[in-house]
Amino acid sequence: MSDPNTPEDELFDFPCDFPIKAMGRHTPEFEMTVVELVRRHAPDLGEGSVKIRPSKAGNYLSVTVTVRATSRAQLDDIYRELTSHELVLWAL
Repeated sequence: MSDPNTPEDELFDFPCDFPIKAMGRHTPEFEMTVVELVRRHAPDLGEGSVKIRPSKAGNYLSVTVTVRATSRAQLDDIYRELTSHELVLWAL
């Protein structure tokens, strides 16, 4: 169990590789939108950093982007931007 007095940054050993998953409707622009939003906060995103997976019925798309996270604030900014975008249904 984690110590309630431990700062959240200490739960991660920054810098670290961190997967971020966004789910949305399977539209032509969804993948590109997610990558562009993440790249604003992680400009050094590598080519092999993006994985795409459609839902069983093909109506939804999951985009997982693995970033080299440098801080908790960076991750929070990425999640805030993703979850505020109209194409993103949720982000993990």
